[in-house]
Amino acid sequence: MITSTLTQIASKLTYMSTLQERIAEIMRTANMSVGEIASIAEVTSSAVTQWKDGPTKTLKTAPAAKLSQRTGFNTMWIATGEGQKKLPTSSANTEPGPDVRGKVPLISWVRAGEWCEAMDPFQPGDAERWMECPVTHSSSTFALRVRGDSMTAPSGANRTYPEGCIIFVDPERRTPVNGDRVVACIEGARDVTFKVYKNEDGRQWLMPLNPLHEPIREPFHILGTVLGKWEDG
Repeated sequence: MITSTLTQIASKLTYMSTLQERIAEIMRTANMSVGEIASIAEVTSSAVTQWKDGPTKTLKTAPAAKLSQRTGFNTMWIATGEGQKKLPTSSANTEPGPDVRGKVPLISWVRAGEWCEAMDPFQPGDAERWMECPVTHSSSTFALRVRGDSMTAPSGANRTYPEGCIIFVDPERRTPVNGDRVVACIEGARDVTFKVYKNEDGRQWLMPLNPLHEPIREPFHILGTVLGKWEDG
């Protein structure tokens, strides 16, 4: 009786384990592989490997909520190690997801510049606001408000991105094809830019839609591919 009571009390205590320990416990308890965890959380297998073996300390709310729904572990515990570890049995498969499910964070260009070196670019609290993304996207997708007119196409063009419109960027799509719209970081700086990706005969550069602006031919790396845009009105 005493042992049973102590067990019940322990199950309600706050757990402050590392993310690596939590992911390992989820995989062991649910008998899931890295690939299965990635599929449920809608992230890449390499991302899960970073959670399991890397320096990442906390998990974003969206993938944690997806894992919670399938495994019965509490979303907050998965994400941060805080709170009750397991959901009540009666609600383990029906826990309401967080308000940010299906939405993406609108972040600043300064914040996006930190992606140039960061492995885990943002946490939910860094968002200016959360927005509905109209297309299928990964849980890492974020939004940026277009600045300047370099991506404002000449009159009559079908695809133009005027200053102030919002673009949705998926950082899990970092291998664009010629003509894709991308957000990229110029090497050696934290300068982040939104341009058209060009690749011809192995030569890569970034092309603006506005002919008044010059192409960027300095070395760069892709932060994500643009999925679409949103405009007021």
